[in-house]
Amino acid sequence: MVLRPPPPTLLSQQVRPCQPQVVIRAQIAGALGIPTPFHLASLAGGCDGPCSARLVAFHPDPTRLLLFSSAADAAIRMWSLQDRSCLAVLTAHYSAVTSLAFSANGHTMLSSGRDKICVIWDLQSCQATRTVPVFESVEAAVLLPEEPVSQLGVKSSGLYFLTAGDQGTLRVWEAASGQCVYTQARPPGPGRELTHCTLARTAGLLLSATADHNLLLYEARSLRLQKQFAGYSEEVLDVRFLGPEDSHVIVASNSPCLKVFELQTSACQILHGHTDIVLALDVFRKGWLFASCAKDQSVRIWRMNKAGQVICVAQGSGHTHSVGTVCCSRLKESFLVTGSQDCTVKLWPLPKALLSKNTAPDNSPILLQAQTTQRCHDKDINSVAIAPNDKLLATGSQDRTAKLWALPQCQLLGVFSGHRRGRPHPSPCRGTQLLSSGSDGLLKLWTIKNNECVRTLDAHEDKVWGLHSTPASSSGRL
Repeated sequence: MVLRPPPPTLLSQQVRPCQPQVVIRAQIAGALGIPTPFHLASLAGGCDGPCSARLVAFHPDPTRLLLFSSAADAAIRMWSLQDRSCLAVLTAHYSAVTSLAFSANGHTMLSSGRDKICVIWDLQSCQATRTVPVFESVEAAVLLPEEPVSQLGVKSSGLYFLTAGDQGTLRVWEAASGQCVYTQARPPGPGRELTHCTLARTAGLLLSATADHNLLLYEARSLRLQKQFAGYSEEVLDVRFLGPEDSHVIVASNSPCLKVFELQTSACQILHGHTDIVLALDVFRKGWLFASCAKDQSVRIWRMNKAGQVICVAQGSGHTHSVGTVCCSRLKESFLVTGSQDCTVKLWPLPKALLSKNTAPDNSPILLQAQTTQRCHDKDINSVAIAPNDKLLATGSQDRTAKLWALPQCQLLGVFSGHRRGRPHPSPCRGTQLLSSGSDGLLKLWTIKNNECVRTLDAHEDKVWGLHSTPASSSGRL
């Protein structure tokens, strides 16, 4: 291995296409006890065809100066950093190797792969001592401390390892028998596939990453969830305050999962239940219950307890297309209304058992039954709004109309036409008036008595996606 100070410009070394190449960039002076910074080293060794290194890992013993790499040929190569030579080629996998882990004494290595196997290697003989079929594509595997942990099914001080893969669960395996001794319960919904996993031995913590970019931090000895970190999910589709004092905020992003943040601490709780992207949210007046609707054609009701923990307490289905809008009753927690791409609205009364304070948190969600189903428009329904007295419902659709309905039977009271482009969003305003916004950038104020537009506000230069008006008892400002 050649050690030299960094050159002014990066010089590349030519390697034949059939040679896997490992390029290392690091300041390893402290780790290897070398005072000169190590800038660039290239290690090359033959293989049967074109391939490039995809995975590298240093041996934990700094005195041995060993590096392990794996390429597209699924072989694992052991390199000497002293003379930059390949000491051994370990072959057992038939697909990409995804992780390498080492025992505390450095004599044993664990490899995982997308070929649904994990292999135990004896590094002294460079031979595979055990191949364990794990029946899933494994993205990461870690060796557990060699001590009994009854909560995870580890009953002896032998070799046990943990896997994370496309099934979305953490599983513990006994290396000697090849048996799975612990399986974590898998939360519902897509995006739960695990892509990374690492063990912090000193802290006693295990960190895993999911395919929907969330980080889950567990207590290593029990796999009890400690913290959740929400990842990036592109655009935010809806957001609402939650709690009697607006202590939390709910976020619906481009994901089937909901994220609940405590504003004071920024602690996050990730809610699973929907199986497709959540499109809209609304919160009941007291702030403890809220509703969500999604592309999975369902609506769900969630409850937050005084400790800030949120669970799903009810769910309903019946729409034949995506449910894109939801609105909760205003006077009291009595019902909610959903609008869908199937051109219908549904009124869902809340069961009395749902409002009971004695409802156990571990009960299965109550099934909601729609009391009223009404076809309201000729195209997708984009918005529903309930009047403050819970007696009127306003709907907006891509057919460029807003309509007013009497609840609970959804009897048509009026049709408001005037927006030049679709997606009007109506909102009852000051009791006798209706306010609507649309894709034409206009705000229109209507009188409910004669369905006439009394004022048009043209201040926006593009689409208006939503609006909110103050209650009738206040200034009446928008």
